[in-house]
Amino acid sequence: MTDTAPARERPAVRPARPFFSSGPCAKRPGWTPEALADALVGRSHRSKPGKAKLKAAIERTKALLGVPDDYRCAIVPASDTGAVEMALWSLLGARPIDLFAWESFSEDWVTDAVKQLRIPNTRVLKAPYGELPDMAQYLPGHDAVFVWNGTTSGVKLPNGDWIPADRGGLTICDATSAAFAMELPWDKLDVVTFSWQKVLGGEAAHGMLILSPRAVQRLESHTPAWPMPKIFRMTKGGKIVEGIFEGETINTPSMIAVEDYLDALGWAESVGGLKGLIARSNANLAVLEKWVAQRNWAGFLARDPAIRSNTSVCLSVVDPAFVALPDAAKDEKLKKLTSLLDKESVAHDIAGYRSAPPGLRIWCGATVDSADIAALTQWLDWAWSQVKGA
Repeated sequence: MTDTAPARERPAVRPARPFFSSGPCAKRPGWTPEALADALVGRSHRSKPGKAKLKAAIERTKALLGVPDDYRCAIVPASDTGAVEMALWSLLGARPIDLFAWESFSEDWVTDAVKQLRIPNTRVLKAPYGELPDMAQYLPGHDAVFVWNGTTSGVKLPNGDWIPADRGGLTICDATSAAFAMELPWDKLDVVTFSWQKVLGGEAAHGMLILSPRAVQRLESHTPAWPMPKIFRMTKGGKIVEGIFEGETINTPSMIAVEDYLDALGWAESVGGLKGLIARSNANLAVLEKWVAQRNWAGFLARDPAIRSNTSVCLSVVDPAFVALPDAAKDEKLKKLTSLLDKESVAHDIAGYRSAPPGLRIWCGATVDSADIAALTQWLDWAWSQVKGA
C-alpha cells in the first residue's frame, strides 16, 4: 500500500452537497421543495386521485426494479422495519427457519423470530462485522431470513446462487439499502422489503413489501399461532386483500412523501433506470476504493471486494497507533474527526453505526455525486491529520 501524504491544510474544494448519511439519505441532485408542488395535500388518500398516485408509485417501482408481473407490491407503514415485521409476523411458523445475521439489523430479525415470536426449529447462522455467514448452509426446506446488504457493516451478498430454484421454504430478504443499487435475483426471492429513504433519497416512514406468488400462497394457507395486529393483516377470509397491492394502503400515508417518492422515481428513470442507478453507486464506491488504495490509515471493514457494499460503505482506521487504542479512545478520536467535518459542513452524519466496530460510514448510493465523494476524501485526510496525534 502506498500513501500520498495527506493534506494538512484545509482542502480548497468542498463537496457541493455534504450529505452522506446512511438514512435518510441525500436527496436526488437538483431537488428543491418545489418538487412537492403537486402533492395531494388536504385530500384523502382513498380519493380517486389519491389512489392513482399510490398505484403509480407501486407500478413505477415494479417497472424500475424489473419485478416480475406476477409479484405483488404494496406501500406499507413504518419504513423497511414495518415491511419486514409484516412479513415475519404473517409468514413465519409454517416451516423451520434459517436466520442469517452479520450486522445489527439482521440481528434484529433474529431477535424477532427467536425471542419475540418464539418460533421453534430455528437455526441462527452468524458472521462478525465485515464478513458473511456460510450461506451454503441454507437448507432449502427451511424458510430463510436475511438482509441483502448489511447497512451497518457495509457487507452485501454477491449473488443468490446459494438459493435453489426448487426450494420448499420462502426466502425473506430485507433489501432496504440494496434495492435500486444492486441486481436482485427475483426468481430466488419470495419477499423483498425496502424503504423510500435509502437509495432514492425519499422521505422516511414508508416501506415497500414485495411478495412472490409462493409468498401469497403461504399467506392464504398459513394461520400464525399468534394474534395479528391490524397493521399487519394482509388477508381476509383466507384470501389476500388485493387492494393493498393496488394502492389501498392499510393506514394513512403522507401524500407529501408520496409526491416526493414519485419525484425520485422520475429522476431515477431519467438517469437510465436501474442500470443507471447501479452505475452511479458503483462509481461512488470506485472513488473510495482508489483513495483507500493510496492510504495507510484507512481501510474497508469489508475487506473482500466481492462482498463490499456500493451503498453503505464502512471504513476502518488501520493506522497501527489507532488500532492499539482501547475502544473508548478510538470512539473519542473518531468523534473528534466527524465533528470537525460536520463543523466544516463538508460531511454530515458519517460516524459508524453505534453497534458496529469503530469506524466511518459513508453513503455512496445513487443520489450522491462522485465529485462530492472525491472532494470528501481530501477532507478525510485533513481531518485525520488533525486528530491522529491528539
